Amino acid sequence: MTVVFVGHVDHGKSSVIGRLLHDAGALPDGKLERIKRKCERESKVFEYAFLLDALIDEQDQGITIDSARCFFKTKKRDYLIIDAPGHIEFLKNMVSGAARAEAAFLIIDAKEGVRENSKRHGYILSMLGLRQVIVIVNKMDLVGYDSGVFNRIKEEFGKFLGEVGIKPMEFIPVSAIEGENIAKESGRMGWFKGNTVLSAIDSFKKETLPEDKPLRLPVQDVYKFTEKGDERRIMAGRVESGTIHKGDKVVFMPSGKKSAIKTVEDFTKPGITEVKAGYSTALTLTEQVYVGRGEIMCGQGEKPPHVSSQLKASIFWMGREPMETDKEYKLKIGTSKVEAKLREIMNVLDASTLETVRKGKIERHEVAECMMECQSPIAFDLFNDIQNTGRFVIVDGYDVAGGGIITNAITDGRQDVKEQVRLREKKWYPSEITSRERALSYGQTPALILITGRAEADKKTLAKELEKRLFHAGRKVYYLGIGNLLRGVDADVSSDDRAEHVRRLGEVSHILTDAGLIAIATASDLTRKDMELLQTIVLRDALVIAYVGERQREDAMIDLYLSPEDKPDANAAKITELLEFKKITPKE
Repeated sequence: MTVVFVGHVDHGKSSVIGRLLHDAGALPDGKLERIKRKCERESKVFEYAFLLDALIDEQDQGITIDSARCFFKTKKRDYLIIDAPGHIEFLKNMVSGAARAEAAFLIIDAKEGVRENSKRHGYILSMLGLRQVIVIVNKMDLVGYDSGVFNRIKEEFGKFLGEVGIKPMEFIPVSAIEGENIAKESGRMGWFKGNTVLSAIDSFKKETLPEDKPLRLPVQDVYKFTEKGDERRIMAGRVESGTIHKGDKVVFMPSGKKSAIKTVEDFTKPGITEVKAGYSTALTLTEQVYVGRGEIMCGQGEKPPHVSSQLKASIFWMGREPMETDKEYKLKIGTSKVEAKLREIMNVLDASTLETVRKGKIERHEVAECMMECQSPIAFDLFNDIQNTGRFVIVDGYDVAGGGIITNAITDGRQDVKEQVRLREKKWYPSEITSRERALSYGQTPALILITGRAEADKKTLAKELEKRLFHAGRKVYYLGIGNLLRGVDADVSSDDRAEHVRRLGEVSHILTDAGLIAIATASDLTRKDMELLQTIVLRDALVIAYVGERQREDAMIDLYLSPEDKPDANAAKITELLEFKKITPKE
């Protein structure tokens, strides 16, 4: 069981852990003596914290900088103890340490009392979903073991923790330096009748893995082996919730692709047929659907995750620069990573006072309730439903600068289309010829090649040149002239109903790709909203978008920018290279 110790700087976390290890007889032989001799040589006063603080700067300055880890054993079970930093400058290290824990001890200095960072740590534990929390009131020797001081801290901090959703299991008064109430009952605090730290750690309950919840397996990667005729495509990932059985029908989100589990692979235990939450695994599928890293495997018939490009979240910001609404970040949930923006800051919370204010940016160490908008739809759960697929981190440049939990899914304006696509897929009459059989026979992966740009850019000539190039290379390809659609299936649609024109283009393209073809279409002045609508209907990995014109700004939805000054055959060659790179038309 993993237990984290957190608290404000100098409130004695490392000292409590060091004393616990010493009094419980858990230190390696000779370690205490070595540390004491070192202190004598350097004319330092010995502290039990030195048993944990490994870095030179930590020992020199008497603070914990990085999360220290040690193993500890009682008669009941084994523990991994994490000593998380308390200094505000190392709050990021504290968060990463606490995120791995199942329970927490929160340390308060009896003389200093509850500090701002004490409350901030309490709030972070709540955001991380930790509900098993015990508060240790340390340094009781400095206040003469006064029960009144202890009770005032218990009342004040207990009230605060209650407001952030944590009900402390217990408050324990201790003196780490004197060993009072650490491993044995204190003779100086007869007024306290509760646990010692040693007995309290065994009162934590081991969290049960969420095996009874809907299946969630974020795809880590897909591997292809070729040695000795091995044709398996092995999908790897960690089961975050639920249980996978051989033969289970599964669906991948956000793409919506379906298959079933053919085998559960384990190189050390051949023949296994199931794997449960908390374990990493490798799987093969009955039908080789093309999915990649970032998709979430779910059970067909179970409650699906939310799929949207917008979400409501509580964010804790740790970046040196403020988080602002006009900047792009990377948002990572599970194994997926997507460009995202802060769309709206609803309020900013002072984590130590719980007071909220309206402001236009999130400063370092602030918590905010906000709306995030992603460049493409992602699959996720609400934090209160499934924690591991309901929390995320935000990357600014190359640094993890923030983290958060998803509190609500926001409709992104395409819900009607998504529902129509869901019903289409549910009632779709599949051919007896599978998509894999078609792909192997045709030597290609079906796709829609969408060529867009300003109206004055010549896209039609490029599309026809690309069609000829692919056809003469033996590909099964069809140019879907937009004019043919307008005079045919779109003849009853008003020219003002742009969304319906785009929807019908997507549905016709879906039929062509379902037949295993590469379809090529042109459309002028497509907006991001139009492209997202097409993506919803055709599915992202079957859609390739080329833009003819000047690059106004980087857009993750556009796969290739082409110069209108280049000749059509040169631009067609660039698209062909991209299709080979994406393995839509793999080289022989």
